[in-house]
Amino acid sequence: MMDCMMLPSLALLRKFVYADPAKRLSLAYQPNVLITLFRVTLIFQDYGAVVREAAALLCLLLFDETARKEMWADGVSHESSVILSFSLPVAIVRRYHLPVRISAHHAVSPNSVVLPFSCEFWTLKPVLDMLKMAWNLSWFHGIDNVLQLANYETKAQEFLDTLKLSSEDVVTLKITHTSSGLRDCLNSIIQAVSHREVRAAVTRMNFYVLNDRLALMSNRGSCEATLKCLAWQTALSRFLQVLPASSEDEKLLADVLCFLNKLLKEQKNTSEVEHLKWIVDVVLKQNPKSLLDLVVQPESQAQDEMDDIKTAVRQQLQKELIAFFNTLLLNFMSVTDRKDLELTGYFRTELALRLLQYLRVTDAPHFYGLPSLERTLRGMVHVTALPGWSSYSVTMEPFKICKKYLAGLLEVISSFYVEWGGNAMSFMGKGVTKSTILCLLHLSHEMMAQASNLDWVSLWFLPYDNSEEQVPSHQGLAWLIPLWVDRDPEVKFTSLAIGSALTSLEEGCFALAESCQNISGGLWGTVINILLDQSECSMVRREAAFILQNLLVIPLPTEEVKDPIWQGPCVHDEEFGISLIGKPALQALLYHCHFYEHLNEMVKQCYLGRYTFDLNCSLGDSLAGEKNSINDLDDSLSLWRIPSSQNHYSSSESTSDTVIISESPSLRGAVDLSAPTSPPISILREVPVNRLMAQGQSDTTTTVSSSPHDSPQSTIRSKQCAVVTAPLLSAMCSLLDNLLIVTPQDTAIALQQAHMLTALSSLINSGLIERCILEMKAPLSRPSHMEYTKIQVLFLLQFAASLFRLLQTCLLVDTRLVMQEELLTSVLANSFMVLSIHSKDGLEPELSAAVHQAWEDSFSLLAVLLRKCGPTSLPSVTAALAKHWTAVIDTVCECVHLSILLPELHVACLQFLAILFCEEGKRELHNKENASYHPTVAFLLDEDERSQASVAKLCELIIQNYEEKSSKDVLKKVAASALLPLLAVSKSAQKSALDANLIENCLEQMKHIHAQLNLESLRPGKVVQKKKDDNFSKELKLVMQLLRNCFFQNEGCKAAALGTHLISVLHSLWPWLLMDDALMQTALHLLCVYTANYPSGCGSLCMSSGRFSPLQTAQRTAAGNSLMHSIVKLASQTSAENSVIQQMTFNLLANVVVSHDCKGVLQKNNFLQNFLSLSLPKGGNKSLGMLAVAWLKLLLNLSFGEDGQQMIVKLNGSLDQLVEMTKYTNKSNPNLVLLILHNTCFSPANKPKILANDKAISVLSACLESDSPVARRIGASALWALLHNYQKAKVSLKNPSIKRRIDDAFISAKKTILQQKESQQDAYHIKCLETLVQILSS
Repeated sequence: MMDCMMLPSLALLRKFVYADPAKRLSLAYQPNVLITLFRVTLIFQDYGAVVREAAALLCLLLFDETARKEMWADGVSHESSVILSFSLPVAIVRRYHLPVRISAHHAVSPNSVVLPFSCEFWTLKPVLDMLKMAWNLSWFHGIDNVLQLANYETKAQEFLDTLKLSSEDVVTLKITHTSSGLRDCLNSIIQAVSHREVRAAVTRMNFYVLNDRLALMSNRGSCEATLKCLAWQTALSRFLQVLPASSEDEKLLADVLCFLNKLLKEQKNTSEVEHLKWIVDVVLKQNPKSLLDLVVQPESQAQDEMDDIKTAVRQQLQKELIAFFNTLLLNFMSVTDRKDLELTGYFRTELALRLLQYLRVTDAPHFYGLPSLERTLRGMVHVTALPGWSSYSVTMEPFKICKKYLAGLLEVISSFYVEWGGNAMSFMGKGVTKSTILCLLHLSHEMMAQASNLDWVSLWFLPYDNSEEQVPSHQGLAWLIPLWVDRDPEVKFTSLAIGSALTSLEEGCFALAESCQNISGGLWGTVINILLDQSECSMVRREAAFILQNLLVIPLPTEEVKDPIWQGPCVHDEEFGISLIGKPALQALLYHCHFYEHLNEMVKQCYLGRYTFDLNCSLGDSLAGEKNSINDLDDSLSLWRIPSSQNHYSSSESTSDTVIISESPSLRGAVDLSAPTSPPISILREVPVNRLMAQGQSDTTTTVSSSPHDSPQSTIRSKQCAVVTAPLLSAMCSLLDNLLIVTPQDTAIALQQAHMLTALSSLINSGLIERCILEMKAPLSRPSHMEYTKIQVLFLLQFAASLFRLLQTCLLVDTRLVMQEELLTSVLANSFMVLSIHSKDGLEPELSAAVHQAWEDSFSLLAVLLRKCGPTSLPSVTAALAKHWTAVIDTVCECVHLSILLPELHVACLQFLAILFCEEGKRELHNKENASYHPTVAFLLDEDERSQASVAKLCELIIQNYEEKSSKDVLKKVAASALLPLLAVSKSAQKSALDANLIENCLEQMKHIHAQLNLESLRPGKVVQKKKDDNFSKELKLVMQLLRNCFFQNEGCKAAALGTHLISVLHSLWPWLLMDDALMQTALHLLCVYTANYPSGCGSLCMSSGRFSPLQTAQRTAAGNSLMHSIVKLASQTSAENSVIQQMTFNLLANVVVSHDCKGVLQKNNFLQNFLSLSLPKGGNKSLGMLAVAWLKLLLNLSFGEDGQQMIVKLNGSLDQLVEMTKYTNKSNPNLVLLILHNTCFSPANKPKILANDKAISVLSACLESDSPVARRIGASALWALLHNYQKAKVSLKNPSIKRRIDDAFISAKKTILQQKESQQDAYHIKCLETLVQILSS
């Protein structure tokens, strides 16, 4: 959109500025305008036309004063004949690429002040050094040639001594040049004879890496590019393969690991897979031990006697080793080859086992050394971050590894946290707490994947509580609860995420609820209080919402029952002595906590921006927080992803998809972005240390009757409120989704009273999403800025998807929740805006996945809306769709292409199209003339000229998708469900089907099915009986339905079928159709559509079957071997039990009787004789049956031709039968019999017989006095037809009673016309009566 609008916008602005000097002068002094134009030229630098327009506009603004005549033409004569030429300074012309050719003047501006160069400058050493270096680099053509000189003194004899480089200058030049410096370092390492030389060279290499980082090289730096061309692996490999044997060796290995760690961090975006493979091979190589063995070093017997220096060296090596492994794990994310993935997976599992072994050495002194423990746990966090980390061991099963990890981590928790009274008295460091809890979170999802239906939740229980009574008691999951109220919001978030993972299973819900029995408020009260605490950050409240969502998955009792399996919340009112459990308790708890008022406040306080800044946090607090932060955990916490979708009934695994994607910016930046809700330190100090004492009010929750004067708003507003982010509202939408399922009526009323859906829908900012996506495509965006922008778009799209799922549930519960004009308009606009986002426009895989998920939920919402409220919602849906019609078609095409990769999205997309086209078809049937709104779907498909190419592409793609799928593929049926209504409502789709040879392919498929049916029937020992669920029947039915919709009001498609012998194919299948009523109905429906208003098709029914042979031509048959004979036979033999087939057969006969050949078949088979034997209702029932009405429709169509009129009257007794039928009523068409009699009167051969039948004349004359104006017109026209050119009729109709009726009818008609406006039918009626009066009066 921006690409196509930018060029005309710039052109209009240029013309506007050119024509208005005042506006040009005003804009020239606005820096924002100039900066914006410059940014446009950078973004669209590949578009020459845009750059030219922007440059022209910049020239007009920048050189406005220079271009003014009164500014540059001093002393210009006012005579019109004197015209001075315009010119620009030479410097301007040379510096800028001007879009016009302009003359130039004065290379040196006369206004510039030129100062003479002082000779004193030459005596300054900086000037001499600069001149000397520039001279030599220019003389020897570059720095490389200078350094390659073998004898510089000889080469430099040609110029002055002051321009010669000294030996110090050459060394400085060699060191500062990255390529030569690194090469020199590697040579020094290879040729070194002592540890000191190697360490010095490695230290120099570290400085080169640091120099690249300080130079802010976002792409590949000079150090990295140089090392790629050097054999640095060979120089360093020997230090990694041989384990250290002394403290000096350990120092050297620590320095080498430090350099490799820095190098890998700089290569995080462009990691060389070969380098990673080399490192892994070296690390895993047993020679005789690998580098991994250094993670767990054997404890020396003389540990106590070891001096402090050796201990410090050992600790430094351990620190560098684990940091190196952590960085290596991060870089493994760029590996995609299957073999390399197996190798890196094996390394990950082996490292996990080594770290576990190091952690479990509880008797060693380092277990209680917090720095060492923190490093170990930090490494375990990185190891366990990627799903499947335990699956690559060759000696131990994955689940067993998980169990060992769980035991070790719970031992850390119990030793440092639980036994010391929780966060109030524990001396476990902040880093140890974070690492342990985050590792437990990773472990919960790994155990969930590896458990294979095992009870793994019970493994998380701490077995005993060391109380004073010395009575062992199970503690269960109670150790998790104090972590929920930790001082650090990141610990809260992670521990609550563990609770969310555990409660994804019923066993976890039961265990967690049981562990909270001794806590005031219980599990429900605790989690709800955390969720509604406005001082908490959003990511903490989000996990609390996920826990509640999981708790609601288990069915709650509706009343108090004895020993329920799951009682849910329990509420006790002390004032009235009432206890509630289950759903009533949940409703009381939500009311008591002002849940929906809090939710309303969340929506009002929601912040959708990218960054937030805490203005209340002091500098000291900021420095303290930064000092206590854990840099290596930045990559883990900052990249937690929200799940792409959550089922209404399934649990919400809020962090199940979490992996460490890449090293991210600092944790502070990540928290500011994803959850900028961490309260400042001042807020945290106001929170009680043990907040569980202030949370609930009874064994579970005790409610206290509040005063009616208390304002709910005052109870939910706090002094300090954290920012509410989009991920929190996404979780709240999922929670509301489950609440609607558990308590639909109460939740619906609450949502409607609070106008919650309208408020949530208003938060979807389409402009913000589009702007963020455009910023990501900008070529000059910084990597960190693009990362933050991507996360912002992810959050916005995930919130939109969550809201769409909530709205689906609302429609299923009560359509009135969504069918409100303001809300419906907003929802539709947001849905189609999301569907207008193109996922192919250079978006990353993660962002594309979020876009696809939002598409799927949007399509599902629209499908449910049309299914539940089709007629009322179709105008609004069409109006919103028309604004994004072309973009939505592109999205649909992309979804169709993704049928294999994303079948759910493919199905949702086509189901929406199917329902949309079906509703449009229903609208056309009910209102054929004009719709009450515009545009319609049919207009968009066929008449909108701007989208014809896109519509044609869509039709071709759906047809192609249908034909590519096999008959057993479920997606073929989905494609057919969209293709069928599309063909029925769109002429463009029918044209595309004709161009794609869909009709010929369908006929070939019918022939193939016929052959398969014949083969099945020839198999011995098998009873041939077609059933409705037979695959061949379903396939054949689908093909015939497609052909039927292709033929609908399309003569071109009918002609194509006529040329491909459709009738011959159906005739051959006729025996199989007779065996299946459903197939017969479909075939008759197909023939009805095919023969409607198509005489050539009607005549083809009388052709003999060629049995598909191209050598045989269709010939007229007299032997009864045609499809028409079979249809007549079916109409004659069909019993009244199958009235549907009978009705459709007669409808088909009514279509084909317009053909002369078909009339001949009816006459030769004496089919019309059956009309005489038609039994009429007896007794008080005066309504014609369905068969009688069908006969009348057939006879009416037959009576439109003269030969058909004669066929009817020639039947002995037909007139009497018709006259008798006039005594019965027909609600659908009461004048059928009169029309038949009317038409037969026009045949000269029939007039004597009709005039001879007094009953027929009496019926026609009685019509003149009918209350129905239609009947009066029919009677007058019929009598006129009898009198026309037939003198004998004049004698018969001069009966006084008939003549009196005609005269009275004529007088009455003239009075009626005088009283109202005359129509065409009235004029014809008057003419008939006037002619009758004249003829009978003569």
